Amino acid sequence: MKRIINAMVLTSLGIATAFAQEAIPTQYDSLLKRLEFLEQQQAIIRQQQHTHKDTVVIVKEVHTPQAATPENNQQDDKEAKHYDGDPSFKKYRIGSYGEMLVRHKDYSYNRWGGTGTYRMDRSEISIPRFTLGGDYKFSRWFQLGAEIEFEAGGVGTEWEQETGSGAENGELESEWEKGGEVALEQFHITVPFLRQLNLRMGHIIVPVGITNTNHEPIFFFGTSRPEGETYIFPSTWHETGIEIYGTLGHGYSTFDYSAELVNGLTVDGFDKYKFLGGAKQGLFEQDVFSSPALVGRLDYKGIAGLRIGGSFYWCDNAGKNSNFPHYYSTFKVPVHIFSGDVQYTNRWITARANAIHGSIGNTTKLTRSTLGRTSAAYSGNTPVAKYAVSYGGELGVNAGNLIHTRKPLKIYPFVRYEYYNPQEKLDDGWVGEVEDPRCQVAAWTFGVNWYALPYLVVKGDWTTRHIGTHNAFDWSTDYNSENDFSLGVAYVAWFNKK
Repeated sequence: MKRIINAMVLTSLGIATAFAQEAIPTQYDSLLKRLEFLEQQQAIIRQQQHTHKDTVVIVKEVHTPQAATPENNQQDDKEAKHYDGDPSFKKYRIGSYGEMLVRHKDYSYNRWGGTGTYRMDRSEISIPRFTLGGDYKFSRWFQLGAEIEFEAGGVGTEWEQETGSGAENGELESEWEKGGEVALEQFHITVPFLRQLNLRMGHIIVPVGITNTNHEPIFFFGTSRPEGETYIFPSTWHETGIEIYGTLGHGYSTFDYSAELVNGLTVDGFDKYKFLGGAKQGLFEQDVFSSPALVGRLDYKGIAGLRIGGSFYWCDNAGKNSNFPHYYSTFKVPVHIFSGDVQYTNRWITARANAIHGSIGNTTKLTRSTLGRTSAAYSGNTPVAKYAVSYGGELGVNAGNLIHTRKPLKIYPFVRYEYYNPQEKLDDGWVGEVEDPRCQVAAWTFGVNWYALPYLVVKGDWTTRHIGTHNAFDWSTDYNSENDFSLGVAYVAWFNKK
């Protein structure tokens, strides 16, 4: 066959014009190389079929690269400069994450009486959350992202049993209720302009603190998310609005940034015990947008393994976002949150630390305006604090490096300390009220994370909370401690992508 090809090519060379003669040698070499490649593949197939007669061999055709031309170089440069957002998938991806948890507790349900909780052995088993999510690139310019979460098994149905004489004012009622929530955590359209500038519109994550931006369960130690920031403001925190984000700089001067305008928190959920933890809107079909919030975050990522971040949240008047705004029409209720965090990871260690400070303005007027309210939308726990704080750190060491196996092991014994207080300081206008010391919590967690697979982790930990103290080593306070022993399994995975 090669001789026939040579004769055909030589004949073509004898009759071609001078212009064509410059192009033919390249085609001739390419054709010969392709012929040699096919002959080699056929020889391999014959050898394999002779050795393994029952084996079916499928060879995928390999296209010979075109000769380099100025037009091809321009096309390659254009494709190299092409930016369409997340490079980890081309068209779509579908994934999920979830957690399973069993806990044993040695304390009762209510901390808010006498010396706090009393000793009571009880155990719980739950599915804290299961989520489904995905992304789809409609085109170069428009991309969809969505995530739905089933929390604590989803939403149950309330049943009501009635007994009595049959008269309406004589009825006795008892109720069984199942908790849980089905929430649309993310639903947005992204327009990727440049690496430095992207636009996102819809329901998005609020990147305040270290956990909201890394809330998937393989990204934190322990069976549960760190208590501090998940206690004093929403987690996972997601709101509806618009976001601009991107990456600036290169090498040692690399920064990620995000700026958002989203619907603000509402005073209807401010709480003595959880500060802003229940202040996220979402009880009704529409959220109030009368006083939106500005959110910003900046992360330094110029050194491998190191991330240093800071964020802020600024809502001018959360009173306007109430479903009863007339209660707060004569004064403003501003909400400000500032946070800073750092994370360092290498082959041996993972270390994290964070600090959060939240403030609410005019809390004296706010609390007095809500003392008589009995709305189901408002928790009614007063007085609301002027300041709340949370800070802590954790360190994990990969003991798997000490065990020599065929595949590297990731086994992280860790320790975490947290202090948080949703009632750190009351407004100076209060007379006769003092901060409730039972809101102060200094918590230690000791545990281990075993990454059985890169996307699946088995966890175990023991947590002890010391109530009524800000001293990390104060083991004897006026209030009973609370102790948990927990085991859990969690995963994060993309099931399919293209």
